[in-house]
Amino acid sequence: MVETVTLTHTAALARLGHALSDETRTRILLTLREAPAYPSDLADALGVSRQVMSNQLACLRGCGLVEAIPDGRRTWYRLADPHLTPALDDLLRLVVAVDPTCCGPDGCTCA
Repeated sequence: MVETVTLTHTAALARLGHALSDETRTRILLTLREAPAYPSDLADALGVSRQVMSNQLACLRGCGLVEAIPDGRRTWYRLADPHLTPALDDLLRLVVAVDPTCCGPDGCTCA
C-alpha cells in the first residue's frame, strides 16, 4: 500500500528542512538526540551565547521539533518526538559528496 503524501507531510518535512538549514539548529538537534539538556549547557557545549541559544530553541519549538520541560525554576529541552532520533541517525549515515571548491565554511556557491 502506498501512503498518500499530504500537505501535513509536506509541511512537516519543510519544517525539518528549515531547522536543518542553520548550523546551530542542526547542532542542537544532534546534541539533543544524545540526551535532553538545559539551554545554558547547550550554549556552553556549542560555543554560542545564551541569547542565540534561546532564539534557536524558540525556532525549533515553533517547528515542533523540540519541547520545553519545566524543572522548578529552570527548563530543559528534548526532542519532541522519539522518531526524530533514528531519523537524524539515518540522515547522518547518508553519504553526500561535497565538492570542496563549491561548498565551504562560508556557504555553498553551487548552482
